Amino acid sequence: MSFLRADGRRRVVITGGGMLSALGDDWNEVYENLKLCRNKIVYMKEWDVYERMNTRLGCPYTKELPSFPRKKIRGMGRVALLSLLATERAFEMAGLKKEDGELIDELHNGRTGIAYGSCMGSMDSILDMFSMINDNDVSKINSQTYIKCMPQTCAANLSVYYSLRGRIITTNTACTSGSQSIGYAYEAIASGIQDMMVAGGAEELIPPDAAAFDAMGATAYDNAHPEQEPKPFDKKRDGLVIGEGAGTLILEDMEHAVKRGAKIYAEVAGFGTNCDGTHITNPNAETMAEALRLSIKDAGISPDKIGYVNAHGTSTSAGDVAETNATYNVFNRAVPISSTKSYIGHTLGACGCVEAWITVNMMNEGWFHPTLNLTEPDENCGKLDYIAGNGREINTDYVMSNNFAFGGVNTSLIFKKFSD
Repeated sequence: MSFLRADGRRRVVITGGGMLSALGDDWNEVYENLKLCRNKIVYMKEWDVYERMNTRLGCPYTKELPSFPRKKIRGMGRVALLSLLATERAFEMAGLKKEDGELIDELHNGRTGIAYGSCMGSMDSILDMFSMINDNDVSKINSQTYIKCMPQTCAANLSVYYSLRGRIITTNTACTSGSQSIGYAYEAIASGIQDMMVAGGAEELIPPDAAAFDAMGATAYDNAHPEQEPKPFDKKRDGLVIGEGAGTLILEDMEHAVKRGAKIYAEVAGFGTNCDGTHITNPNAETMAEALRLSIKDAGISPDKIGYVNAHGTSTSAGDVAETNATYNVFNRAVPISSTKSYIGHTLGACGCVEAWITVNMMNEGWFHPTLNLTEPDENCGKLDYIAGNGREINTDYVMSNNFAFGGVNTSLIFKKFSD
């Protein structure tokens, strides 16, 4: 077994993962819910007070969060707490905890870093900050208010909570926050800068996120039938649904992982990212396609090797068309593709990691979920193999997970099945 890539860089593997979503908190629960082929979208009755907002649909994480030592989480709002719980599970899966629950000593030597992101910090703390301007009242602001609402709250809080002393990378790039975190963590290890990295993204569900997309005419509005929303790639799609969650992966130098006897779930084979440079919100199919090509080039493989693509698949009019045509232009064939967002909506900063982890597990399972509510693909979308119905069994050694964000940020990740 070679621990180096063909280009001389170190090989990077995934040795643990944790996620929070309406589908579940571990692969067994998520897999069971995916096989049911029913989404987790609900009517958000508390949003009825917003009369001028059309959508009432969301996908919250409804399980109660466990308690943590108050002193260690006083600077954490909900989004950071979601990231903490996902990271706890990832560390446990990776076998990096001692019997007393503390991390092994090696993780504090500066060779383990963190790459993490979200769209923003916690809304409650943002409102507390705003109260000073709105009400001339500073009583709601304390020493932790800014820490909870700052954009880098997840990365900073996790680094302190776990006493990580390596590189810190904050990827607050909206819907590519989680995927860029994985990509940049992979590059840090491959280049020899770090041995291990904590990588991921998180997002709490707040009505202003839904309102922002609603104002753009980009949200699903069939409020009476949440089970029928969203419907990515479908001719009758009417927009996205906002979700909530968190995802964390433990990335590790392959040689390091093998020496400590870690279970390896997949290899990170390729990463590509770029920006459109054309428009803040309108997608650019040409540069989206280039991000996919960069990932394939980085992996050193032919596009024919990739057996499945997990799409960003937001169910927006322009986004689905641009993404699927970009994908077809890269593969030049009807590659199998589906969208996890049809189950849990758009988890924004979390989606890149949550969807990547689901994609890795589906590759290992040999079964890939369908896109729900897809009955008639839009003729304007690319001529791809849209998985529908009850999903599909596919045996493949390579899978791709793509995400795209406001600001024209494009990402593509390729994962390889690991075998001894």
